[in-house]
Amino acid sequence: MKVKYNRVSTLQQSGDRFTADKENYDLVLMDKVSGSVGFKERPKGIELTKLVEDGKVSELVVEEFSRLGRNTGDVIRTLEWLEDKEVNVVVRNIGLQSRPNGKKNPIWKMISSVMSSLYEMELENIKERTTVGRQVYVQKGGRLGRPNKSVESDADFMEKETTQLIVKALKKNLTIREICKIADCSNKTVIKTKKILEKVA
Repeated sequence: MKVKYNRVSTLQQSGDRFTADKENYDLVLMDKVSGSVGFKERPKGIELTKLVEDGKVSELVVEEFSRLGRNTGDVIRTLEWLEDKEVNVVVRNIGLQSRPNGKKNPIWKMISSVMSSLYEMELENIKERTTVGRQVYVQKGGRLGRPNKSVESDADFMEKETTQLIVKALKKNLTIREICKIADCSNKTVIKTKKILEKVA
């Protein structure tokens, strides 16, 4: 089975850029989740993992390495697992394959490690630029946070994708710091989720 795996970071992103790919696939999967979430913890990542474990996937196509994740360690573990399962991974933006014609690509490991590191560094740069941008905005009199008199119900809050990730992580008894990294959120959001869960328990 030839599978295409796409990922966008937020619900606001539509994934329209993936429509440029006119290849034929047996299955196309789309995750709307932060790249900091482990591949095997994503909704479609879980689905794909089961297909791979069942030996149903022969080729996995991604637009770029960052679609698999923004954490170098997680991306490398995922690629090693796919290699163990003899799945040919195709990275479209650089035209690289892990197992062309069923044989291991000798430069695959080196290039995948370097590219994954670059994407992780890019994410850190984006976070830094965002933080600086917010600071400048506040210094110029801007105000962050919710508009005045904006009220979100607990039910609406609990339905959010980020909140659902936090709930799953809380059930695994992970620390607040670990959950913040997985869900790409503040500790305030994790604590709020925890309080709501305790309230309805």
